[in-house]
Amino acid sequence: MKKKLFSLFSLLLICCVLLPAIPAHAANFDIDFDTSCAAIALVNLDTDTTVYQKNADVRREPASLTKIMTYIIVSEQVKDLQGTQVTVSKEVVDRLLGTGSSMSGIKAGNILTVYQLLNCMMVPSGNDAALVLADYVGGGSVEKFVDLMNEKAEALGCTGTHFSNPHGLHDEDHYTTASDLVKITRYAMSLPYFMEICSQTRYTYEPVGGPDAGKQMPTLSTTNLLIDRNALGGEYFYQYAKGIKTGHTDEAGYCLISTASAYGYSYLCVALGAPSVDANGNSIQTRGEMTDSANLYRWALTKLSLKKVVGTDQSLGEVKLNYAWQKDSLLLTAEKSYSTILPKDVSASSIIIDKDIPDHVDAPVKKGDIIGQATLKYADQTLATINLVASESVERSELLHMTDVIKSIFTSVWFLIIAALIILLVVIYIILMIIYNRKKKHMRKVKKYRKM
Repeated sequence: MKKKLFSLFSLLLICCVLLPAIPAHAANFDIDFDTSCAAIALVNLDTDTTVYQKNADVRREPASLTKIMTYIIVSEQVKDLQGTQVTVSKEVVDRLLGTGSSMSGIKAGNILTVYQLLNCMMVPSGNDAALVLADYVGGGSVEKFVDLMNEKAEALGCTGTHFSNPHGLHDEDHYTTASDLVKITRYAMSLPYFMEICSQTRYTYEPVGGPDAGKQMPTLSTTNLLIDRNALGGEYFYQYAKGIKTGHTDEAGYCLISTASAYGYSYLCVALGAPSVDANGNSIQTRGEMTDSANLYRWALTKLSLKKVVGTDQSLGEVKLNYAWQKDSLLLTAEKSYSTILPKDVSASSIIIDKDIPDHVDAPVKKGDIIGQATLKYADQTLATINLVASESVERSELLHMTDVIKSIFTSVWFLIIAALIILLVVIYIILMIIYNRKKKHMRKVKKYRKM
């Protein structure tokens, strides 16, 4: 029995070694201002920590934020973005007639590189460029392209996302969440040219072929007021912002995904559903998504900081140790140092550490062996789960181990049962011998009596 229990513990220990700790990377610190967006996710890119969220898992229409996924599919399907040429089809562009779409003004018959079309899609939010790219990559089938978009969303772990088109025009079956858009955008940020393209405020190009070959087309301006110092007199300009994409339909409201870096920190903000029409259907000019994003960046960059919570040299508990000579406990430390984003006025000592440690472990133990786990919490929110490891190596005392084995043998249920059976058999044997001897004596007396 003891051997089975030891084997089971050893198996669990091996599993702990092979499986890494799973950090939660989520928090929701209090902000000191109101927001107008319906859903928000603000992520520190240095630590992958969500520091503020609002309805982040609620499904919403993304409008032209959709084009971030369109960029991903095009970038992965076309090997040479700058060298691959596409002829702008009149049939494709005409599909957007009457939709009131934001357009980049590409002309049917002109030949553009995929790179140029990506600029036309991301800078002025050209639905025409998005549709031309989807038709090209889909081999003449936009539906096939959309299938690739949904497959990629699933591969990125997006559980609240479904795309119905490559541009973001209203569709009841076209939705995502702020949390999913964080995953999509973070992936897109790793792709060639992405941040370079979506951080531009102006873009000019010359078609490489067609009726306007070599002719400079009208300059395209960004729709992102957060990064454009000259737009609306700089009313929404935020100096530390870069990219990434705007979106707007009456159903989606005003939407924005952007980044900001300052003071050694970088953040990504997804802001969805700022009001764009009032109850009477009149257009709202105030751009709540821009204001919310800038305010969140100012708050995060001035009120939050990276703090070390635990170090590898810090004792986080101890566990009872068996079979070690003159040592009955083992100190545990963090497998890795852990730092996280916290409000500047919060001390790292305010973090609550909930430990999950077994009742005991058996020597031998090697330094660094994973023994348990610790969950780090702040304000009832889980920040991370870290592994607790042995702080030193301890050899097994064979004398103590053998003594325990012998003790376990003599105190085991099976041993007691067998011992009881043996004793019972001995008692039965003695009783039978007594009976036998009595009968034997009786027979001797009978024989003696008969001889007389």
